[in-house]
Amino acid sequence: MLTFALIAVTVLVSWLAFERPALLDRLILWPPAIDRKKQYDRLLTHGFVHADWSHLLFNMITLYFFGRQIEEVMGKLIGPLGFVLFYLSAIVIAILPTYLRHRHDAHYRSLGASGAVSAVLFAFILLSPWSLIIVFFLPMPAILYAVAYVAYSIWMDKRGGDNINHSAHLSGALYGVLFMLLMEPRIGAYFLQRLMSPSFGG
Repeated sequence: MLTFALIAVTVLVSWLAFERPALLDRLILWPPAIDRKKQYDRLLTHGFVHADWSHLLFNMITLYFFGRQIEEVMGKLIGPLGFVLFYLSAIVIAILPTYLRHRHDAHYRSLGASGAVSAVLFAFILLSPWSLIIVFFLPMPAILYAVAYVAYSIWMDKRGGDNINHSAHLSGALYGVLFMLLMEPRIGAYFLQRLMSPSFGG
C-alpha cells in the first residue's frame, strides 16, 4: 500500500537525518537556501525529516490511521498513484504560506510532515464527519475535532512561541478539503448530507 511506502520512506529519511546533522540541514526548510541558492527541493524534502522521534511517530501514526482510507478513495478518483500525488503536493502547498512569510528570515527553519498529514486528516473528515477520533484517549466526533483543531491552530499561529508551524497545519487542512472537492465536487453535497445526519462512530 502507498500509505505504508510513504511511512517507510519518511521514517528512514528522518532516522538518517537524526544520525547525520548535515543531511538534516540540507533537507530542512530554510527559506534563504530557497531564495538565494534556488534549492526548491526543500519545499518537499522538509516533509520527510522531523525534530525527534515523538514528532515523527505522532505524524506517522496519524497517517497510518487515516491515510489508508484516503488512499483507497484517491485510487478510485484519480488512479493508483493519486494518493502519492495528493500527499506530496500537500507537503509543498501547506508550507508555501510559511515560506512566503519567512523567505528573508535567515533564522527560520521548519520541518515535518504535519501539513500533509493535516491534509489527509481533513480529507477523511470531509468523507466521515461523525467518525470518532481518539484525542488524548477520549473519543471525539471528527467534525468537532476539526473545528477545535482549526480554532486552536489559528490562535496559536497568531500567538506563536511554541516552535510549531501552525500555519502549515491550517494550509494543509484547507488543501485536503479543496483537493477532494476539486477531484469530486459531489463530495461537498455528500458531506452536508452526512453532517445533517449524525451517526456517531461512522
